[in-house]
Amino acid sequence: MSTEKSSLHTRNLHRNPYDFDQLISCVPELNHYVFVNAYQTRTINFSIPQAVKLLNKALLQHFYNIKGWDIPDSNLCPPIPGRADYVHYIADLLAEDNGKIPEGTSVKGLDIGVGANLVYPLISHQSYGWQMLGTDINEDSLKNARHILDQNPEVASGIELLHQPDSNHIFKNIIGSEDKFTFSMCNPPFHDSKESMIKGNMRKNRNLNKSKSQKSLLNFGGQQSELWCEGGELRFITNMINESLDYSSQVLWFTCLVSKKDNLPKLTSLLKKVKAEFKIVDMAQGQKISRILVWTFVPKQDRKI
Repeated sequence: MSTEKSSLHTRNLHRNPYDFDQLISCVPELNHYVFVNAYQTRTINFSIPQAVKLLNKALLQHFYNIKGWDIPDSNLCPPIPGRADYVHYIADLLAEDNGKIPEGTSVKGLDIGVGANLVYPLISHQSYGWQMLGTDINEDSLKNARHILDQNPEVASGIELLHQPDSNHIFKNIIGSEDKFTFSMCNPPFHDSKESMIKGNMRKNRNLNKSKSQKSLLNFGGQQSELWCEGGELRFITNMINESLDYSSQVLWFTCLVSKKDNLPKLTSLLKKVKAEFKIVDMAQGQKISRILVWTFVPKQDRKI
């Protein structure tokens, strides 16, 4: 049987099992959290926030040459392989219009809700050389993202950060009248309240037979703006689609992760109503299936330009 994590994208650098010797050489502190499980495989306990953070730090340093990556304990700590998958599927989308994957700063990407971790812009720039703009409503998150860029001056020229002052808007205040973006991307808040977020995490931990302690309930951390918003994922993406109409000629492809499959019929119905061309890209990571909803208002013959 192959040891590849075969559900990941074929260009994903994390398809093979983690080489902990290499990762520990990048981040020696990770060694404290590595153990051999019942299957005689070296791994970490993914319910321990510090272990996950150090693993991320090592992955970003080893595979993407990012130094000194860190986030506050209160912020979302994302799984790097899954984040990389989203980037590679966007590259495939752009290749359909271009005949090949476009690389370099002629591609401009917009990351809505970049967070303190800066992961999507870092992977996008280091994998394909794309110019990235990350936005967030949380100024503390942006402050940490800027600190990461300060540690990596060779990357900083390819990544900009911008504060969104109004939580009711997504593209307004961000996209200027002369701006053009090749794509936008977003991992929207999933839950509609703090209560549903906590219940969801409790249920997930029970399913994974993990510790039920309060400490492990939010084992990946997360600010309110990262995890929940009024109306949850459905309202957030609905607002994004409606607002995208105002920027239909300035963004080639709008894209957004959709965690809840039941939300897709309403979202695709809205996209038909606004006369957008759209499709759903399935993205599997182990047992988890998520989807990328992509849409455009640009006619096919104009997309390469």
